[in-house]
Amino acid sequence: QVQLVESGGGLVQAGGSLRLSCAASGRPFSSYAMGWFRQAPGKESEFVAAINWNGGNTDYARSVKGRFTISRDNAKNTVYLQMNSLKPEDTALYYCAASGRNSYILGPSEYDYWGQGTQVTVSS
Repeated sequence: QVQLVESGGGLVQAGGSLRLSCAASGRPFSSYAMGWFRQAPGKESEFVAAINWNGGNTDYARSVKGRFTISRDNAKNTVYLQMNSLKPEDTALYYCAASGRNSYILGPSEYDYWGQGTQVTVSS
């Protein structure tokens, strides 16, 4: 079992930055690929970014590529999402997720554990 707790969300003006953190506890963190997803009100959940077990490979949604950076610190059992040049359309509840599968290119159903989410609101 893995428990995930997100933090770092908040209210920011367009063009600003936030860094989200996801702290993991339970089974060895380094054995999991990690992902970030988001869900805006009235919309379906969407993939944001993913990272493999050692941080050597990453993947991003086209809408955030070049603005967001996913990283991880296995010694701290934490994955991060640095979000720069934020836009109002980035407003959503952001979730982190962990997958024990041997890949980092994964659909939502392939993640085993999910956090409760942290709210990001970007004002125009």
